[in-house]
Amino acid sequence: MGTTFGQSTVLGYPRIGGNRELKRIVEDHWAGRIDADELATASAALRAQVWRTLRDARLGSIPSNTFSHYDHVLDTAVAVGAVPRRFARLGLCPLDTYFAMARGVDAEPALELTKWFDTNYHYLVPEIDDDTAFTADPQKALREYHEARELGIETRPVLVGPATLLLLSKSGTPGGRPLDRLPELIDAYADILGALAGAGVRWVQLDEPAYVGDRDPAEVTALRDAYARLCAVRERPAIFVASYFGELGDALPALLDTPVEAIGLDLVAGPGNLRRLAGAGPLRGRTIVAGLVDGRNVWRTDLRAAVAAGAVVAGLADHVSVATSCSLLHVPVDLSVETGLAPELRDRLAFARQKVDEVVLLGRALRDGGTSLPAPPPPAPAQWRDDSVRGRLAALRHSDRRRSAYPQRAAAQQARLNLPPLPTTTIGSFPQTAELRRARAEHRAGRLDEAGYVARMRAEVEHVIRFQERLGLDVLVHGEPERNDMVQYFGEQLDGFAATAHGWVQSYGSRCVRPPIIHGDVARRAPMTVGWSTYAQSLTDRPVKGMLTGPVTILAWSFVRADQPLADTADQVALALRDECRDLEAAGIRVIQVDEPALRETLPLRRSEQQAYLDWAVGAFRLATSGVADGTQIHTHLCYSEFGAVITAIDALDADVTSIEASRSRMEVLDDLAAVGYRRGVGPGVWDIHSPRVPARGEVVEALRRAAAVVPPERLWVNPDCGLKTRGYPEVEASLEHLVSAADEVRVGGPVGTLPDRP
Repeated sequence: MGTTFGQSTVLGYPRIGGNRELKRIVEDHWAGRIDADELATASAALRAQVWRTLRDARLGSIPSNTFSHYDHVLDTAVAVGAVPRRFARLGLCPLDTYFAMARGVDAEPALELTKWFDTNYHYLVPEIDDDTAFTADPQKALREYHEARELGIETRPVLVGPATLLLLSKSGTPGGRPLDRLPELIDAYADILGALAGAGVRWVQLDEPAYVGDRDPAEVTALRDAYARLCAVRERPAIFVASYFGELGDALPALLDTPVEAIGLDLVAGPGNLRRLAGAGPLRGRTIVAGLVDGRNVWRTDLRAAVAAGAVVAGLADHVSVATSCSLLHVPVDLSVETGLAPELRDRLAFARQKVDEVVLLGRALRDGGTSLPAPPPPAPAQWRDDSVRGRLAALRHSDRRRSAYPQRAAAQQARLNLPPLPTTTIGSFPQTAELRRARAEHRAGRLDEAGYVARMRAEVEHVIRFQERLGLDVLVHGEPERNDMVQYFGEQLDGFAATAHGWVQSYGSRCVRPPIIHGDVARRAPMTVGWSTYAQSLTDRPVKGMLTGPVTILAWSFVRADQPLADTADQVALALRDECRDLEAAGIRVIQVDEPALRETLPLRRSEQQAYLDWAVGAFRLATSGVADGTQIHTHLCYSEFGAVITAIDALDADVTSIEASRSRMEVLDDLAAVGYRRGVGPGVWDIHSPRVPARGEVVEALRRAAAVVPPERLWVNPDCGLKTRGYPEVEASLEHLVSAADEVRVGGPVGTLPDRP
């Protein structure tokens, strides 16, 4: 059995590398520029860099098996043999099968992609069929453990826990419950534990974050029974069950009723964990891993308050280890390279590397009873406050969040737009080519002047408009060539935000974003998108959408100030967007899309907290969009979430048209829309843009006919799942040709297969 758990640890560390090395090597492999052996060598170097960083920081317990070529949930599914039959029968090598599950291939669409709890990280949803035969495959965890051992570093392998893995899975059988397969899955985990113990592993971390949400008594009992069985494995490492993102609730006494050696509690997002722990009585022979350092935001920890909370835990348990509240996957790698941030902001921040130092310092303070901890960060400086913005918020009325009734708006919009049934459009962005990225980089570096930059971007806008006209799309977009990211772009133009130079965070697979930091009151300095949208509209008679990111998504994909309620910050952003919508309308833009893909993402995990969130989230969107006339059509877009949980809120947004991801989930959202009596325009996505796979035209026709059986043609829109930024022009052209021709066919009711599919 394992030795005493270390004094300090983290639940995970960024795997992308300080300069997004993971992105480059994985995409080089996909493009055929490096082979599997070269990918493996480069990946091992990235892992070694992380382990050395954590060792040199004097971290007490170091995790391994947190590296992934795409997604850690997919890695765990593969480790227990949960490879769907549709991929296993392709006959590919293991690595190619793995990437086929993640990205899809011509023969099979990828696994469904959705949000990891209430974060902006996306995981791949495991498919558990009735005939899924769980079998242990511990090779990845063993390989990484041995790599670290060769460096002289003892590590703690990490896997998604068995109960959470099944609770996050979907059944391949209608009505099936993956959690019913837990007893069989435990056998595979037991075999993995035995293999790890045989290799000399002392501790293993099994993550069970699903239990910080609402779980019924049967699910809680399943968790307790699972760990009772795993603890009964004769030859195994000590088990550390990690939870994060909130309070464990009834799952905590269930775990305490098992012999697990360590339990991790998030004391940042789940302060109630401490109260419940205190009520559990003495915790003899148990390690409590206290998540005292926020793993999801970038603000410095108040170390004096944190050590006081840690001391309370120390009075309850035989051993306490200080940890991050969750994996550091969700924050940038290192603040030390951010030399361009204002000193008054930089001094208040901590990225992953600095949070490791905070954890180590707290661990030492708890051990030694030290009191020489730094003072907490001072209050926000006066220049971060904007009294004019606060005055506008105080003067808001209920009518500022309301528009006319939808039938009245729909009539005005149809008269103005004159669109056919099943109008076709895209979600916003078009491929970000190497030439575009190079032009933006040269502009930032001063090698391309403003006039040259604008000319280059305008040329791309014209190319995108002509491209869409040739394909026959009904409502066009300008393609967003000038935008680096849908949130960062706005953050760079709004007061109260700061942008980093290297603050990359993984969103999914090889996709990384640089979330801006909201540190003060938010205000719009000048119009942000009007020039680009009006230029695009000047090139065509067809309507061009103005493209904005909604207030909730801007908050969700930023690091947000913690000194005022989120609702207040959301309304500040909404006021800036409201002004932008009015300026777009005044400039002649007839359609405005305000994206809210994070509406479901930021939904609290406990039902008791959800309605309050939905009230302010819906209110912020309506504040942003209710300042325009009836004839201006407001769109919104949502993607890669479980929409059923927020379907009434989607309806309450009162957008004229909602485009929504639906291809990987096989149009499941249509049933949710029907259940709430949704009566406005909707565009369920018919093309999965997160896969390089081009959908066959007949496949799109079938999806549209399925949608048309639920949504009348005059309210049904035809669009991809999401923006096209990450795709290349050849696949975009082929896929959009299929989309447009499929819409034409369904409009006239022709048979599937009338036209040949493009090869």
